[in-house]
Amino acid sequence: MSLTEKIIENVNVLSESKQRQLLDFVEYLRAKTENEEWADFSLSTAMRGMEDEKASYSIDDLKEIY
Repeated sequence: MSLTEKIIENVNVLSESKQRQLLDFVEYLRAKTENEEWADFSLSTAMRGMEDEKASYSIDDLKEIY
């Protein structure tokens, strides 16, 4: 039995209200996945071409002097 078949079998025994909750959760997971993929794409697009760019700051600029 495939994973999809197992999921369907388990969903079928749930009450309608539990199925609605499960649907809400599945939709949440899908939205979260799409947002994560978009965020990764956006960051990689924003950083494209900066690999060869010289850094404006060094490690010494990050150290605090007292």
